[in-house]
Amino acid sequence: MICSVPVAILGALIAIKLTGQSLNLYSQIGLIMLIGLAAKNGILIVEFANQLRDRGMQFADALRESALTRFRPIVMTGVTTLAGAMPLVLSSGAGEETRYVIGVVILGGVLSSTLVTLVTIPTAYALIARGSGSIGDRARRLEQEQQIGANAAVSGRGR
Repeated sequence: MICSVPVAILGALIAIKLTGQSLNLYSQIGLIMLIGLAAKNGILIVEFANQLRDRGMQFADALRESALTRFRPIVMTGVTTLAGAMPLVLSSGAGEETRYVIGVVILGGVLSSTLVTLVTIPTAYALIARGSGSIGDRARRLEQEQQIGANAAVSGRGR
């Protein structure tokens, strides 16, 4: 998740630079929106992979299934956000300058973030979480250890 946010911001800043706009209040509003969207896309992949691991799926299979299953929703979110930003970029009239810079930030950030998120999030997750167990596994082990401890305490009192 943390990997996709800098990419979204970088894409937005590049778009601002290429169009000759400035970093102002309106572009910063667009950046805040981008942070939420980029983090959400990363969460979709990681959370689904964790759910699959909790169900007992092997790490590599869970990651592959998660990336493939969440590919379409992530791309659809990106495409609809890009389509929604087009009127901001193409409109004219009163307030055109403010709408334009927000649209440019959204276009640059969403485009770069969506493309990179589909590759970097699964890769980063594979590198960081490979040796860890799933949260469900840890919870089950903790319950088993607590049960063993409770049984030992009960059997120790009966002597």
